[in-house]
Amino acid sequence: MGVLQGKTIVLGVCGGIAAYKAAALTSKLTQAGAVVRVIMTRSAVQFVAPLTFQTLSRHHVFVDTFDEKDPAVVSHINLADSADLVLIAPATANTIGKLALGLGDDMLSTTLLATMAPIWVAPAMNVHMYANPAVQTNMETLLRRGVRFIEPGEGQLACGYVGKGRLAEPEEIFAAVERHFQGEPGRLAGKHVLVTAGGTVERLDPVRYLTNDSSGKMGYAIAEEAVRMGAKVTLVSGPSALTVPEGVQLVPVQSALDMREAVLSRLGESQLIIKAAAVADYRPAVVAEQKIKKKADSLTLELIKNPDILQEIGTLKTKKQFVIGFAAETEALDEHAMDKLKRKNCDLIVGNDVSQVGAGFGGDTNVVRFYDQNGLVQALPIQSKWDVARKLLELAAERMAAAAGES
Repeated sequence: MGVLQGKTIVLGVCGGIAAYKAAALTSKLTQAGAVVRVIMTRSAVQFVAPLTFQTLSRHHVFVDTFDEKDPAVVSHINLADSADLVLIAPATANTIGKLALGLGDDMLSTTLLATMAPIWVAPAMNVHMYANPAVQTNMETLLRRGVRFIEPGEGQLACGYVGKGRLAEPEEIFAAVERHFQGEPGRLAGKHVLVTAGGTVERLDPVRYLTNDSSGKMGYAIAEEAVRMGAKVTLVSGPSALTVPEGVQLVPVQSALDMREAVLSRLGESQLIIKAAAVADYRPAVVAEQKIKKKADSLTLELIKNPDILQEIGTLKTKKQFVIGFAAETEALDEHAMDKLKRKNCDLIVGNDVSQVGAGFGGDTNVVRFYDQNGLVQALPIQSKWDVARKLLELAAERMAAAAGES
């Protein structure tokens, strides 16, 4: 029995030429055992007839909010409640905007407002529309709310332009949906994963401290994806406003010394250690017991070096442990990342140039490069931190399995 057997997928089809691909996707999902309930926008029916989707899904197709097919239920609420996943493919700029703003003026948008199921969006539009700041801002808003995106491809578009905006192929979307329900079973099952996230707080006095811009989003995304892949996950996090992912054990810390103690005390039980936290390199030599009063025109602070947690992990790690570090740089990324990997005895380093658009602290996207002892392994284009997390964990699981087979 396939992983999609019996799963209810509400498929939203918007008005674009790529709507024909949604028909092939419906067929694939249905053949895999999923219950596909299709909602079409009024623009979508100008490209593909509802009868096409009705025939492929073997269910009524919904277009009009007021066309209630079953008097026993309110259709958009019933669809929203029954969904295991809501997938919009193709998603137009208009629908993405309505979802970001919380508008509900048709069958699809009202269902999206009512559902508690995960929402996945596969955009398809002209290259300039996709790059428009308003569209990008709406997508960033949705990413922050947990909506997942299946990136469009690059190539010849129906409008004649060549660039990014083409709907991902039905096979790609189907594979992503399958991975979602599959949860990569066994990839990290039985493994204990230790993740660090966020920035640390180094106190100057009771009301002031030194810190950095790290939001913790990358580390939290890694923790969430690791749970999905079957791991037991401990997340050691500096102060963060993020919601702790379901199934993750949170160990909240404040300072670099707190984080060091929390990590080292749990190191022995962990097979995969991912240090995504942005730990302060220095801390004040003296922490004032009372608020430091403003007196002179200048104030000199003495800072002392914090212990290097990643280096300690690299020194202590066993052959059965896999260690991943992060290198946030503003120049010479390849050189600095490789140097850090070798000095700190990591198995992988994730490098990112935080001066790049879409790759800095606090955002929902990242642009990263994976390195091992032999150099660059993979360079990823800009994408959500959840997608980066999944690809990093898949690579780590593959490397760990290979190492276990060799031992």
